[in-house]
Amino acid sequence: MPKSPILSTSLNFHENYPCPVCRVGKISQMLMMEAMCCDFCNEIFTVNLELQQVKMPSREPPLVWNWDGFRWTQPQLVGIELGWGYGLSAIAFVILPTTLIGVTAFYFPPHSHVPLSWIPFVWTVLTFLSHLGIIIWIFIEVYQIPILAYFRAITRWQNGLIR
Repeated sequence: MPKSPILSTSLNFHENYPCPVCRVGKISQMLMMEAMCCDFCNEIFTVNLELQQVKMPSREPPLVWNWDGFRWTQPQLVGIELGWGYGLSAIAFVILPTTLIGVTAFYFPPHSHVPLSWIPFVWTVLTFLSHLGIIIWIFIEVYQIPILAYFRAITRWQNGLIR
């Protein structure tokens, strides 16, 4: 369904907007300041009305969202461009150590009568999971995905505070 340009709103201090970080609360102007604050996650944003964007200065490098009249665009890191090289590095960080340990466990297997003969195979799986967890954690940190805010919203919803 295409959105009508008539219904779009430009970013200003008189309206409330959905929070680009937690996506649960609403951001509105802080009294006597040229900044906005979320009523749910309490993040503070600096506002650039000419460029129609908000910046989250509480992290370094700050994240910037652009308002397109209907919703916020994907966050962008100020001064950093993530290219395909980072993706290849992340894949190599997960695959190479796992492959190295897996190949070693395959070519030099322990004797089957040894009580702890399962350790090399479990070690291979743990290597994969731990390296994948590191990449996921970095992704969550870079793009500030508010996992705790989601759990708080689910708890509020279950308790009947949010309808």
